[in-house]
Amino acid sequence: MYSIDWTKTAIKQLRKIQPEKQRKAILSAVGDLAECPTNAANVKALKGHGVGYRLRVGNYRVLFDLSDGVRIITVQEVKKRDERTY
Repeated sequence: MYSIDWTKTAIKQLRKIQPEKQRKAILSAVGDLAECPTNAANVKALKGHGVGYRLRVGNYRVLFDLSDGVRIITVQEVKKRDERTY
C-alpha cells in the first residue's frame, strides 16, 4: 500500500475547488490510488511532462509522481481541465 503526500500547491488548489461535492470526489479518488496507482482506470502516464502521471476525476486532473522504492504518491497539482492543464 502506498502513502499519499500532498504538496502545498496541491492543497491550496484543492481548497479552492467548489462545490464541496467535487472536492470530496477528488479526495476519494486519490485515496483509492493507495492500493494500486498505475492500474486504476483513470490513470495515465504522461510523457514529456514534469509530472509522471495524471488521474482524471470529472473535469479535474490530479497530477502526481510515484516513487515505487519507498511506496509514496506525491500529489503535485489539482487543476481544472482546459488548454493549459498540461
